[in-house]
Amino acid sequence: MAFRANGKCLLSYYDEQDKRKSENFPIKLWSEPPGRFYLQGDVAFDPKGIVLGSNQREFWLSMKPKEISSYVWGQWSQQSCFDELAINPTLLPEALGIIELDTEANWSFSSDGAFDILTERQTAGITRRVYIYNCDRLVRRIEYFDADGKVLVVTELDGYKTVSQDFWVPSVINIVRHRQDGRSDSVSITLSSIKPVQLTEKQRSRLFTRPQPDGFKHIYKLDENCDFIRLERND
Repeated sequence: MAFRANGKCLLSYYDEQDKRKSENFPIKLWSEPPGRFYLQGDVAFDPKGIVLGSNQREFWLSMKPKEISSYVWGQWSQQSCFDELAINPTLLPEALGIIELDTEANWSFSSDGAFDILTERQTAGITRRVYIYNCDRLVRRIEYFDADGKVLVVTELDGYKTVSQDFWVPSVINIVRHRQDGRSDSVSITLSSIKPVQLTEKQRSRLFTRPQPDGFKHIYKLDENCDFIRLERND
């Protein structure tokens, strides 16, 4: 079920000079689970000042304000490499409560009060915990772990709205990324006007095809080692 929504986003982060920054801006969102996602934020009077997108193969993040002017992209095979991005296109689809379970991973089940907990383990250890409220069976919290077993990112979901029968989307999304220096970046999203949509092939192509990084000052690709490789500008 594809859907669209309007909303607001509060982004708090530390810049390259370690100064705390905050941006509060309106957003528009389109999603076609499981892999297609597109969010655009109106920053500095540019309706596409920030764009996050994904399809079933890759994801991208572009930020147009000239003091940032950056474009980052990567393959879904590197989706666990999210510790360097304050606002991250690999986390937001799951932040909408749409969880894809890796069938090759080792999953265990436990309970804690009002929550059922799914824990994902890979060879290196715990990678993710999903907390499901046992009264309505909806995801309320997701924890992502680093290679040392520490909680790296926490996503909290609330205010679920009914999009269609048996399909709900959270209207309140809070994502906190804990940095190695002890500081935290955060993204808080509040959605409104969540409605199902019927997308045409032309709309799918426009929304879910990664655009070329023309006009950006900094262009990076995430490689298989979770390193950002700087690429040459196209303009």
